[in-house]
Amino acid sequence: MNIFCIGRNYVDHINELNNQVPTEPVIFMKPYTSIHNKNKPYSIPTFSDNVQYECEIVLKIAQTIEQGSLNINYKDACSGISIGIDVTARDIQDKLKEKKLPWELAKAFESSIILDKFLNLDQFKNIEHFQFKFFKNKELVQHGNSKLMIYDFNTIIVSLNKYFTLRPNDLIFTGTPAGVGKMNNGDHFEGYFEDSLILDFVTF
Repeated sequence: MNIFCIGRNYVDHINELNNQVPTEPVIFMKPYTSIHNKNKPYSIPTFSDNVQYECEIVLKIAQTIEQGSLNINYKDACSGISIGIDVTARDIQDKLKEKKLPWELAKAFESSIILDKFLNLDQFKNIEHFQFKFFKNKELVQHGNSKLMIYDFNTIIVSLNKYFTLRPNDLIFTGTPAGVGKMNNGDHFEGYFEDSLILDFVTF
């Protein structure tokens, strides 16, 4: 399984972190070991003083798409859709960015992805405008909609496939909107995709 992530895909999030709007999708990857075991409580890493949540729409690839394929349609390419958390050690990322170094230490560490169940694309009527909400201690902190992404699902998949063969169960994190923030011990997080509760966890 490969885990692909798209950075800087919502203008409001780009602005809140004082980044530049990209001219093409910003792509990075995480290893399989970055997926947190959902049957265990989530423990905030101790190597960072500013571990942050980034809630994102996540696509699951349904079939092998050989590198450089043509006429890709995400509705055929994907078997499921969900939301997940791209956990980020923001203080470490800021230091790496200052030195123009890769982000892996800030993004790809153990349990830096929080995921649960996936939903079938076929159950949604309006498949162009998926929305999600993310709550911290019952307060809405992130509200996103796929129609606000700079690069839509099809563009993301085509851009990835330019360089990579996509395989069944590969995951694609499609970027986060504004509202990212610090995770503290004892925080209760809830994530809704459309009207479905997808994520529900407490940190310690």
